[in-house]
Amino acid sequence: MKKALIAGLLGLSVLFVACGPKGEDADKKKADSIRVADSIAKVKADSALAAAATPAVDTTKVDSAKVEAPKVEEKKK
Repeated sequence: MKKALIAGLLGLSVLFVACGPKGEDADKKKADSIRVADSIAKVKADSALAAAATPAVDTTKVDSAKVEAPKVEEKKK
């Protein structure tokens, strides 16, 4: 029983090694991850630049007590 278990585990380990990523695949994945990271960094930089270019609006300057409610006209019967 032990021999069959050891043989099965050895076979599975050989299968995992044989089906693993090749050197070219690893290089391609690394290049893709660098490209994605650069794209994310560019988007963050662009959004920070846009936020800096947009002037801040102070909404507390408007006094809500001075704002009048719209007048409603009465319907004639």
